[in-house]
Order: sequence, then structure tokens, then C-alpha cells
Amino acid sequence: MRGPVVVVGDTLLDRDVEGVVNRLCPDSPVPVLDETSAVDRPGGAGLAAVFAAAQGADVVLVTALADDAGGARLSALLAAAGVRVYPLALAGATPEKIRLRARGRVLLRHDRGGPSGEPGQPSDEVLRVLAAASAVLVSDYGRGVARQPALRAALAATRAPVVWDPHPRGPAAVPGVHLATPNESEVRELVPTLPGASRIAAASQGAQGLRRRWRAGAVAVTLGGDGALLCHAGSTPLVVPTSGSAEGDTCGAGDRFAAAASLALAQGALVSEAVQAAVAEAATYVAGGGVATALPPPTDVVSVRGARRPGVSAERVGVAAVAALLSEVRSAGGTVVATGGCFDLLHAGHLATLQAARQLGDCLIVCVNSDASVAGLKGPQRPVLPEGDRARLLAALSCVDAVLIFDEPTPEAVLSWVRPDVWVKGGDYASGVGDEATLPEAEVLRRWGGNTVVVPYLDGRSTSDLIARAAAGPALGTDSGPPQPVGIAVPVTTTGERTR
Repeated sequence: MRGPVVVVGDTLLDRDVEGVVNRLCPDSPVPVLDETSAVDRPGGAGLAAVFAAAQGADVVLVTALADDAGGARLSALLAAAGVRVYPLALAGATPEKIRLRARGRVLLRHDRGGPSGEPGQPSDEVLRVLAAASAVLVSDYGRGVARQPALRAALAATRAPVVWDPHPRGPAAVPGVHLATPNESEVRELVPTLPGASRIAAASQGAQGLRRRWRAGAVAVTLGGDGALLCHAGSTPLVVPTSGSAEGDTCGAGDRFAAAASLALAQGALVSEAVQAAVAEAATYVAGGGVATALPPPTDVVSVRGARRPGVSAERVGVAAVAALLSEVRSAGGTVVATGGCFDLLHAGHLATLQAARQLGDCLIVCVNSDASVAGLKGPQRPVLPEGDRARLLAALSCVDAVLIFDEPTPEAVLSWVRPDVWVKGGDYASGVGDEATLPEAEVLRRWGGNTVVVPYLDGRSTSDLIARAAAGPALGTDSGPPQPVGIAVPVTTTGERTR
């Protein structure tokens, strides 16, 4: 494949709540679900992107993320799945779909998040990645991303094969898509068919109507456990049946179908070959247990920390604090600045960097590596101070407006949610330490048009040196007694020993 597979569309936060029902509610004749477990997953376009990434593809997701806890959780889940997120701003709340389940059956689905928010403008980097894609999947869930004018223009202009998975509340596909993949109910809503027509005839009539209306190369109508029907221009429909039984949890089967077809087209398959591969993939997925087994519970994924910690100022630490700050600053048209690192033993160098960073905008958000993240980067003897103490010290500084604790080795997931206008790094610019070529965050910031800047550090100091001097005791040739404090003035970054 010459470029990444790009998924464009609305991402939701899906949650499966599993429990047991042993009684009825005493004040109403409804079952009581005693929760035993809960699993969060990306839904919508995010689920399609995760499916594609699980097949080993290089996957970019262009989606809208809200400034709330749901958006932060989605960023962490997508990053852990190997999906590169190119986020758009999203007004309003993250859409959530919560399935209450008992013994493998869904009792109730609870949706929240309110009306669709308005997605923001794509950056130049988003438009470039669409132009360089090997295939594009538009996973429309009717919440606005597929309507975005600049994205639609880029989708119409790309030379890559485009697969359009539509939604009845969404817009028409852009003219010239290679393949549209509606299901039967979507076809009935989009194209009324003649009364009394058989199932195959109705699907064929609807597919041909959509193909002509959207000027699409082909339309594949998914038929649930019976496979799919493919219509080309002027050709007899191709019915692709499933092999064997495809009974089971069908949640996500349409996303699996569309993702498989997109990957096949990216590898040069014919449309008919792509549909056959997609039918086989979706049938295997459903028969294997659906999303619960295809995507095992992300027990190794810990998202941006939003819970209150003992001894930590709840007003300035965590997702809720950052979300409120982002809303306030962005509604006023302000500039969001962020920086990050371990901040293990806060020193004068850290303070200098934080003060310099705060002067570059209207707020400063500090992203702090958790204890587990620091240990992974620095070894089992670090950090010296626990994450709660480090966050509390930072939050007490007048130049810091909010603090986030994150568990991943790099702040990519945090950045994809916060979307700062400016990311500040410390380094020796003259010697190339801190040059953009050495900063992995620079590529992440470009996804939404942000900028990475470097501020100088004070040479000759580091947290590691401070720890070593404290362990060594008084310097030779000095009077006995406690060692004098050693100032360290290295602005914090996420790479480089001397910055921590």
C-alpha cells in the first residue's frame, strides 16, 4: 500500500455493561441488573479504524473529539489500538452508547451525548493525508463529520478508492465513490422500492437507485447472515452468500465489513473480490462472538486520569478540570498551551520552563507521566515522588492552570484530546537538542495545525544529577553537614535523561 488507510467519520464511545438479573425492582416491575464488569471501546468510525489496525494496516482516523472525559477516553483507547488520530474539534459532548447485558443478551441500550455537535475545520495535514491515502473509508454515523465541506471536497478529489458506509441521517456520498455499503434497512430508508418486491429484488432496486443517485461505482447491500448483494452499472447483481452459520452478536459487523472491503481495495483487489473478502470477514467475526471476542477487554489500557486522588487538588487536576478550562479558553478565542514530562523532584529549571510556556498563550496545561509510566521510562527506582504529590506541586504553581496524569510512555493520546495550539519543549536549540526533527510530538501537533516550540534550558543540571548528589552525601573537601540544595533548570520534555 502506498499510503495509510484513512477512516473518516463519527466516533462514539461504546460501553458494554455485563451483569446478572436475579430480582425485580421493588417500586417498578423491571429487572435489576447487578453489574459485574464494564468494557469501553471506540464505536462508529473508531471501531472501523480499530478493526483495520488489527489487521496490520497503517491506519489514520479523521474524527471529531469533544473536550470531555469521553473524548479523553477515546483518545487513549485509539492510541492503544495503534490508530493515529487526526482530531477535529467537536462542540458538545462525546456521543456514548451503553449496552446493558445479561448472559450475553442485550437488555437495554442507553444513548447519551445529546444532539450532534458541529465538527471543526480540518487542518492542512488532514487534507494531505487524505490525498496520500491508499484507501479511504467514510464511516458515517449521522453526526456531522461526513458533512464537513472541506472534508467532502478532499474526498471527492482523492485518487484513492473510497468506500462509503452511509447513515440515513447522514449526507449523500460524494460523487465517484468506488463502493457504498448500506444495509437493508438503510437502503429502504434511502430509496423506496416497489411494494411487494422480493428481498433480493428490493435490495437490487435500492442498490441501483443509490448507485445512480450518488454516481457510485458500485453498491453492496449487506444482508445480515445471508451475505451481501453487489450491483455494478448495467450488470446482473452479484449475490455473495456467507459460508456456514453467521449467528451471534452482530454489533459492529457492518464496520467489520466496510473495513475489510477498504483494506482489500487498498491492496489492489477488484470491487467484487473486496466484497467477497468482506462477507467472509464479517461472517467469521459474528460467528466468533462479535465485538466481545474480536476486541478483548482493554485491561492494559489506562486512560488519562480523571479520578480524584488523595491529596491532589480536584479543582485543577484531572479530566474535568482540563475540560472546563478548555471550554472557557476556547469560547473566548484564546490560545491553549501545554507541556509535559515526569517532573520528578520539581526544581528551578522546571519552573523556568513552565513560566516561559505560560507566557505563550492564555492557559497552561501540564501533562504528567504517571508512576507506572515513569518507571517504564526511567527504571524501577523512579519516580522519587508519587504522581499525586507531583501533580499537587505543579497545580500549586501560579503559572499552571491544570494538570493531567497519563499512563502511556508518550503523551500522544493526551495531545489528541487536548489539541493544544502550542506544545512547549525544553532543549539546547544551538546544539540540536530540541530540534523539531528530534521531537515526536511535532508530527502529532501538525495533525490539527498546532505548533511545537522549544525554550532554552539552563545547562548542567538534571533531576538524575540531583538524585545522585543527594545519594552521595556532602561533596569532598567540604564541612560535614547536610548537602546544599542543587538547582536544576532543564525545561521538561518527554525524551532525554537530562530533562527529567
